[in-house]
Amino acid sequence: MQPTTLLSMFDPYQIIQKYYMPGTKLYYVLVKHSEQVRDKALEVAMKHPELNANIDFIAEAAMLHDIGIYLCNAPRIFCQGIHQYIEHGYLGAEILCKEGLQQHALVCERHTGTGISLKKILENNLPLPKRNMVPVSIEEQIICYADKFFSKTALDSMHDPDKIRLMIGKHGVENITIFNGWHARFS
Repeated sequence: MQPTTLLSMFDPYQIIQKYYMPGTKLYYVLVKHSEQVRDKALEVAMKHPELNANIDFIAEAAMLHDIGIYLCNAPRIFCQGIHQYIEHGYLGAEILCKEGLQQHALVCERHTGTGISLKKILENNLPLPKRNMVPVSIEEQIICYADKFFSKTALDSMHDPDKIRLMIGKHGVENITIFNGWHARFS
């Protein structure tokens, strides 16, 4: 079975350029990182046609998964917003909903870490909407997995699985379990 495709209805770069000025350092960081995530996610989808993932959706949503970063305070990646970085997912989802891209918005909201459960939001009093924000669809899972391999502060390198486990494990052993499941399925 081949991965599902559909004709793209829009150009993700046009959406990005509505919120980011081409030629700026922030634009470069966002686009470079998003292209890395897109390419890794597409590699996974093409390597595993049995997953029947929608490759056009993956290409679009991976390019837009971090669209909300400019609203956050993250000077290392040239973001000068007022929100905490952990909020970039749901903020990006709000942007994409306004653009009429509800399915793409779910990727934004659910890609942080290995996803953030309602239980974790409540236990840690996180500044997030009170709902589950964990990847559900195969496309969401693939993009979230691919995102773990790349950092916006070290654009010229790719993390190995052990480094990923170390980084995400700081936020709970359940993150390692989820990543290990994805790694076994997608690598």
